[in-house]
Parts: sequence; structure tokens; C-alpha cells
Amino acid sequence: MAVTTRLSLALFLSAFLLFAANAREYQGQPGQYGETGTRLTQAQQCRIQRLTGSQPSQRIESEGGFTELWDENEEQFLCAGVAPMRNVLRRRSLSLPNFHPMPRLVYIERGRGLISIIFPGCAETFQTQSQTFQAGRDSWEESGQGRRSDQHQKVHRIRQGDVVAIPAGAAHWCFNDGEEELVAISINDLNHQSNQLDQNFRAFYLAGGVQESEKKRTQIGLRKQITQKFQNIFRSFDRELMAEAFNIPTEIVSKMQEEQSERGLIVNVREGMSMIRPDEEEEEEFEEQQGCSRPYNPWGRRGNGLEENVCTMKYRANMDTRRRADIFSRQAGKINHVNGQKLPILQYMDMSATKGTLYPNAVMSPHWAVNGHCVVYVQTGDAQVQVVDHTGQQVMNDRVNQGEMFVVPQYFASTLRAGQNGFEWVVLRTSSQPMNSQLAGYTSVIRAMPVEVLTNAYQISPNEAQRLKMNRGGESLLLSPQRRSF
Repeated sequence: MAVTTRLSLALFLSAFLLFAANAREYQGQPGQYGETGTRLTQAQQCRIQRLTGSQPSQRIESEGGFTELWDENEEQFLCAGVAPMRNVLRRRSLSLPNFHPMPRLVYIERGRGLISIIFPGCAETFQTQSQTFQAGRDSWEESGQGRRSDQHQKVHRIRQGDVVAIPAGAAHWCFNDGEEELVAISINDLNHQSNQLDQNFRAFYLAGGVQESEKKRTQIGLRKQITQKFQNIFRSFDRELMAEAFNIPTEIVSKMQEEQSERGLIVNVREGMSMIRPDEEEEEEFEEQQGCSRPYNPWGRRGNGLEENVCTMKYRANMDTRRRADIFSRQAGKINHVNGQKLPILQYMDMSATKGTLYPNAVMSPHWAVNGHCVVYVQTGDAQVQVVDHTGQQVMNDRVNQGEMFVVPQYFASTLRAGQNGFEWVVLRTSSQPMNSQLAGYTSVIRAMPVEVLTNAYQISPNEAQRLKMNRGGESLLLSPQRRSF
């Protein structure tokens, strides 16, 4: 009897612990749940009355470039739970080291550079001695300072078309060693479970900073107070304590804490940048030839036993190469996806990216996103975009142009037609395995329905229903321009 009682108690405790673990996963996430931990409805989160192409509302000038911020409190960005931004680094400028409490997905719109994403606990696996690689040059040079040595974590080459994944809490810096401006478009996922603070975008800087309060003129002509504060976190620590922690003179700590608001968040490099890095472009070509793709699984997700080590994971993938296109149409355009399969770190971040190109007057099939919001950035060209909500109301019917950004919420049906000069866009998504359901084309839900269902649903003839199903032939998501002669 006692054994039975103990067994029942053990089963009860196991069930209770399992329930508590599941409940913990779903309680109190910012933007998704209320203060009591109850889940907010879709209507409460996404009360969309009107969607439109949006430009940045704030601009922070720095000596080496500038940072532009979209208004995270704008209705469409609140719905998606994201904070978009654009960083522009001028030639030979450095984006100062910082970290943030939510994952960030970056698209390199233009330029090239170097980036290091420093994951806590990983060793400094790259070491330089008497020879160093001069950033921005293609040759190795002898160091003029004797046998100076350095150790650091891996430095990655980034270039136009790259998607770069920056996990929450990982410190990172970026250096423009190219001959043109480096332009990076990013979204910060405020709703991610790693962010347990609130819905305000934060970045914690290890150097530099901007003025505490500053007024800027917004795109609608009003003076608006910048509420974001980006300041060096070292400046408020006790100087003696920091000197003891680093075992360095207080003079060095004073320089670390120095107020440098005039330099901003992106600074000019005056002393030169010398570091060792692997030739990742050759590595990628070799892996592609060998068909290598290493799964990433350091957080306990199911894998195949060949999981990529957290300290050697890949943080970037390129979407510009035509041979890697996931969807290609000679008449309509192409689409490249970077999801959790191609870049496994995205499984942990629960984000992904898509780059699309539509030829002049081509159409994207009406569709809806099944498992995530879509934040769309217009890279070149223009397009007419239409979005419809669950009530059948049109919440967007606008022409979007280069440099604008807009959101298509989950399950909202959307379509677009490219302008006379074509259309190129990037979608940053809040899902690592995005899925679309189409309304027109070879893989559409309409084509999958029996003719009898369509004839009765729309009160049309069987011939009309057949044309509705089949008139796009083998075309799928990208639809070529059609001359209708009925």
C-alpha cells in the first residue's frame, strides 16, 4: 500500500512539474500576454485600420555614419512586435560594440565589411602574432610593432545580399572596410521569449553613446523627442572597482568612461584595423560543391547527432545568388529564402528572411502567411500592394517605393504588382520556418478544391470554375503578366 501511495505521489509531482514547465513557456511574454499572464487576442494585438509604406521617424547622427529608427509604436510595428532600423556606415568606420535583449535579423543592402558576433563562453580561437591581416587590403603585412599578439573570436566577412543573425545578448561590432557605404536593414523581435523586459527597443553599448535628450524633426514635420538613450554602460561604474576588475590603471578606465556623445554610435577609425579572419567565401564555395550543410542544435532541439557547435555556428547566408533561388520564373522573377534549414541559428531566434525580384508588371499570387508576420522593405523599384483583413476590408492599397517599409500581419491576405521598372524587396519574418498559402496558381487552395465546390460557392458554371482553377497553368507564387482576351 505504501509503495502504491509513493508511486501515485511521484506521478502526481511529475505531472505537476510538466504542467508548470509548459505554463512557464507561455506566461508573460511581452506584446503577447497581459500583466496577469493571460494571452491577448489577435484583435487586441493587431487592431489594424490602415497599412501604409513607412519611412524612418528618427535619425541619430554619428561621426562615421548614421542610424535611422522607424517608430516602434506605429500601429503596424506594434502588431508585428518589431523595431526596425537602418545603419549606414561610411568608409573605414566602426559600429561600436553593443548588445540587445532581443534577437536581431540584419540584411546587408549595400557594401561590404567585417563583423564579429561574440557569444558568451566561447574561446578566442583566432590568434595573431608577427603577421596580421590588414582589413581592407588583400595582402599580409609584417607588423611594425614587433611580435605583437592578439586573440579574439571569429571575424566574419559580410557583403551585399547577406542575411546576418545576431542572437539576443551577443555583443557585436561591425567595420566597413569597403570602398562604399555599408547599409544594413534590421528588425529587432521585441516579442521573442529572450526579451523579458518590455516592448521598448534597447541597445546596451560598451563604448560611445549619444546625447541624453535630443529633438528631431519627423517626416510629418513635427518636433519629436527622442526617448531612446544609447549610452556607454561603463561610464556609471565606480572607477576604482573597474580598475580592480580589469587589473588596469585608473587612467585607462577613465578613457573607457569618457563622455563622447559627439562621436555617436558609429566612429571613424583612426588607428587602423588589423585582425586575422578566414576566407569565408572560399569556405562557402567548398561546402556548396560538397553539399555540406551542418545542422545547428545547441539548445536541445532534435537533431541528427551531427549538431554544429555553438561556438562555430554560421551567422550569415547570402540571398543574391541566382543559382540558389528557391523559386525562379523566366517570365516573372525569382525568390530566395533563408530559413532555419539554410541557417540553423534562425531556429533558435525563430526568424527568417526572403528576397524577391519581380519583373516589370509581374504579379505575386494573392496569399497569406500561415505562421508569422512579414516586415517588408522595398529595396528598388515600386509596386502596387493590396492587403485585406479578416473582415474583408482593404487595409492597404498603396504604391510603395524604394526605402519604405510596411507590415503584412499573419493571415492577412496580400498581393502586389510590380511597376514598370520592376520590384525588388526583402521580407524579414517572425518565424524560422515560414509558410504561405496561395489563392491563385498551381499550388493554390482554389486549384485544390473540387469544381463542384467552386460552382456552388461562387455560383458560376463548371466551365468557369475550371478556368478559375487551371488558367495559370504551372505558375505558382510568381505570376507573369497576362494579356486577357475573353
